[in-house]
Amino acid sequence: MHVVEILRKLVGFPSVVGTSNDAIVGWIDAHLRAFGVEAHILPGPEGDRANLFATIGPSDRPGYILSGHMDVVPAHEAGWRTDPFELRAEDERLYGRGTSDMKGFLAAVLAAVPALTARPLARPVHLAFSYDEEAGCRGVPHLLARLPDLCAPPLGAVIGEPSGMRAILAHKGKAAARINVKGRSGHSSRPDLGRNAVHAMADVLNAAIATAENLAEGPFDDAFEPPYSSLQAGTIVGGQAVNIIPDLCTLEVEARAISSIDPISLLAPLREAAEALRARGFAVEWEILSAYPALSLPPTAALAGLLRELTGKAPLAAVSYGTEAGLYQRAGVDAIICGPGDIARAHKPDEFILASELAACQAMVEALAARCRA
Repeated sequence: MHVVEILRKLVGFPSVVGTSNDAIVGWIDAHLRAFGVEAHILPGPEGDRANLFATIGPSDRPGYILSGHMDVVPAHEAGWRTDPFELRAEDERLYGRGTSDMKGFLAAVLAAVPALTARPLARPVHLAFSYDEEAGCRGVPHLLARLPDLCAPPLGAVIGEPSGMRAILAHKGKAAARINVKGRSGHSSRPDLGRNAVHAMADVLNAAIATAENLAEGPFDDAFEPPYSSLQAGTIVGGQAVNIIPDLCTLEVEARAISSIDPISLLAPLREAAEALRARGFAVEWEILSAYPALSLPPTAALAGLLRELTGKAPLAAVSYGTEAGLYQRAGVDAIICGPGDIARAHKPDEFILASELAACQAMVEALAARCRA
């Protein structure tokens, strides 16, 4: 099946983050079985979604992982000219939700399966397709926990996020948290009888603002834009009406950390400010929504050299967005980012990928197969 037709099938599955992915997993499994490749379907704790892992070649020898996520962000935003879950072709452009992020990579890998299975591989190529990456990389940790049972320690993992088919060596880490502050409601004419949760949350919000300002003063890593860690309050919700003392306020924040810093540690001043509200009679709930570490692969790493050879392009030092690559690295697997498409096209109406980008990615995977026969 041609890569564009595979992409058409994948885009047709509305595998939105946080929902069941049984349909897309089943189709990929059937596609692989048609070429004699047995996939391991690895259900997650949610019960309605799963990771998929398959090996082409000898699983008891070190090889390479091609890693991508099957989920996409929702497509409710205005501006789509046609159904986002039906692939639309206009000259070189192929439109649809997930075309760049990152079903284009999955399609290119699956289109290369005939080449991967044509002749025996001396080193294996593994396909690792995850779920709920768009919710903070929630699915892949369960896959990584099973990795020692599935294959020999890999030589490296290529995470196919959209990078214009140029390898990327590093990205920032991220942690996101939700803070709930609960007070006591009442009539606004008697503020002395209530506890205003919105007012109390101001302490946490001020801590977030002060932390963000402090982070902008360093430490620095010039590989990133901006070259420092960052923090922001993303949403705040509270209150019912102007004449009711609000008894609940919810704040969601995220931190993005340069390679040398644990992103969760950046949230510590906010948690301290939130916990201090207990002494004033407020109930406080603190929840980490998602977290993943930064990626930092040395430019001298063998995996970096391999991607330079496969793509014909020198790797880029870093990007500021995050991927599953940091989790692979933390699990002891060298990881690098390289995939078709452009991150600037993702998460917006009329997302698209170029047919030439799909072809380039398929060629890279087939070149990897040739290397693994040597």
